[in-house]
Amino acid sequence: MTKRKQVKTYNSQKEAPIPKGRLLAMGGAEDKGHAELKEEQNKNIDFISEEILKRFVAELRGDNPLVAIVPTASTVPDEIAKDYQAVFTELGVKNLEIIDIRARKDAYNETYCEILEQAAGIMFTGGDQLRLTSILGGTPALELMKERYTFQDIIIAGTSAGATAMSTPMIYEGETHGGYIKGDVRITTGLEFMKNVAIDTHFIARGRIVRMSQAISTNPGCIGIGLEEDTAILVTEGKEVEVLGSGLVTVVDGMGISYTNIYEIKTGEPFTVRDMRVHLLSRGERYTLPIYDQLHI
Repeated sequence: MTKRKQVKTYNSQKEAPIPKGRLLAMGGAEDKGHAELKEEQNKNIDFISEEILKRFVAELRGDNPLVAIVPTASTVPDEIAKDYQAVFTELGVKNLEIIDIRARKDAYNETYCEILEQAAGIMFTGGDQLRLTSILGGTPALELMKERYTFQDIIIAGTSAGATAMSTPMIYEGETHGGYIKGDVRITTGLEFMKNVAIDTHFIARGRIVRMSQAISTNPGCIGIGLEEDTAILVTEGKEVEVLGSGLVTVVDGMGISYTNIYEIKTGEPFTVRDMRVHLLSRGERYTLPIYDQLHI
């Protein structure tokens, strides 16, 4: 009988440290206190004005904390940065800086890196998540943010595209057929603050459950998180989730999938998946992401 080879036991604390930072991923259209969500306020008796952004401010550490706003995803970065400057100022944040990265060369700017080194909070605005990954991927600015998230008590937030880009895999297209046709959902590597998690935003408003299901069926080891508008998750220790806001968070768990034909059918055909689990979570709910500790980072 062949002796079974002993498998190395990994020290997750050493080789895959539990992040000391926190992530705040928002589904887009978060309330900024200017009646943007008046219809929601009228219908939802639990609606709290500016709940999500107020929580971001409350999570900042230190006296006179610095918030760095990163509008890279937007094609109108000046405009969107000013919007967040205004709302954070109203919420009592006095120390604000704009990280105006519009091209890859800007992500090597030492001044921007110094700001990111000092920031207590970082805010990625909405726009196009592919702009974020293609401009920031592999640059000193992104590596600094990821290092600080891993080893320091910082909060990193993103809304809409800024939230979608936080995870890997990252969905960046999939509207043509609602996502039920193989090949209609396009996926790439995100910013990798979270691995084996796919985040999608405007989830219920834009009917994105099917495209998320296709993404998860291609690799059931990933967990799908669908964030509705004015809804967010606060992630601590890399996998502990708290739900905030006025909508729902949809969790798509494919680990128990018993069958899918996604690898058998041709591009352009509808796919099948069976025994995929879906959870719907409202404000105050807590959820532990069933993801494995990374054996390498």
